[in-house]
Amino acid sequence: MGLWVLLFIIEIMKKKPPLKQRLKKTARKIHLFIGLVTGLIVFILALTGVCLSFQDEIRDFYADYKTVKKEAKPFLTASKVKEIAQGVFPNKAIHGSVFGRDTEAIEVIFYEAEPAFYRKVYLNPYSGAILHIEDYLSGFLAFALQGHKTLWLPKSIGAVLVSYGTFLFLVVLISGIVLWWPKNRKHLKQSLKIKWTKRTSLKKKIIQVHTVLGVYLCFFALIIGITGSIIGLNWFYFIVFKTVGGTKAPQFIIPNNISKPTNISSKTIPLDQLIPRLQKDIPNYRNLELHYPDSDSTAIYVEVGYTEGVYYNADYRFYDQYSLQKINPNSIYSVYGESDFADKTIRMAYDTHVGAIFGLFGKIIVFIASFLISVLPITGVLIWWKRRKDKKQNK
Repeated sequence: MGLWVLLFIIEIMKKKPPLKQRLKKTARKIHLFIGLVTGLIVFILALTGVCLSFQDEIRDFYADYKTVKKEAKPFLTASKVKEIAQGVFPNKAIHGSVFGRDTEAIEVIFYEAEPAFYRKVYLNPYSGAILHIEDYLSGFLAFALQGHKTLWLPKSIGAVLVSYGTFLFLVVLISGIVLWWPKNRKHLKQSLKIKWTKRTSLKKKIIQVHTVLGVYLCFFALIIGITGSIIGLNWFYFIVFKTVGGTKAPQFIIPNNISKPTNISSKTIPLDQLIPRLQKDIPNYRNLELHYPDSDSTAIYVEVGYTEGVYYNADYRFYDQYSLQKINPNSIYSVYGESDFADKTIRMAYDTHVGAIFGLFGKIIVFIASFLISVLPITGVLIWWKRRKDKKQNK
């Protein structure tokens, strides 16, 4: 009886396709169906990514109001800056005030999530004169950013589609690698260049464009997809953080004060002393973004930026709002020099996603890669449509 069972299993195994063949068949189905489902999302994200690649440079091109004449007197105090700016939008919350160098305007950021409100008020750091008011929710760049974040849909729907569309794009990429994986060196060379002749059909031309572009873009697309998933999906963020050895709290934490106020006036005086102190203690700062305490119990926090247009290497410093004593939270968002590999991996996600981590060269790479990535879903749909059309004609 056992011999018959063994012979039956052997016979089944003979008829079963090899593992490599089955793997490619599965990958082909995954690549097709998930690619069709996410194609439009990837196309929109890629094109809006192209539009946003140089958004900082575009905004700065016509922003002469950001520059002021240096004067032989100190900056306005932080509380005075808040008072002046709050007069512009009395009922809106100030996210923070950015103090730059001595020839730069102070930038006061107003931000509220619901209902959406995002404005910046630029002040002369010496006189307090209002130089400009910028609406960051209007204009073409704001339109492109909205598409990149929510596909111009309600946030509760669009943000989910963007986040999971980005993650599934990674699945499509991996399945594409499995399908492409060459048998030998000859096939590898053939897959790295487009060869068209007079006899090459339109279908084969599209397939070659899709394949060759996919091969060359694979590395960049994976980086953009992984960093995009870290930004958009909390569970993916947490998995990556733990995988690379993270031990601290992966979220942003504003600690509470460690002292209590002694009198009413002490609530504001220490705050006004903090920026001058940091300007003296950190002479190589690029800008200091001060965030006013939300309540009497929470600490002040300051983002110390060192590189224009880059955020990963900023210091997040927290101070008791009454004594200005420094507080060290057990979070990845603290002083960058004290960060370990896992902390830096997460903190670099955004700057890597937009290419800013490599300066202008990185932004150019992301610009080109995003544009070419937008071609992949188009060629993918055309291949599927041509094959479907050919099957109908053959029938």
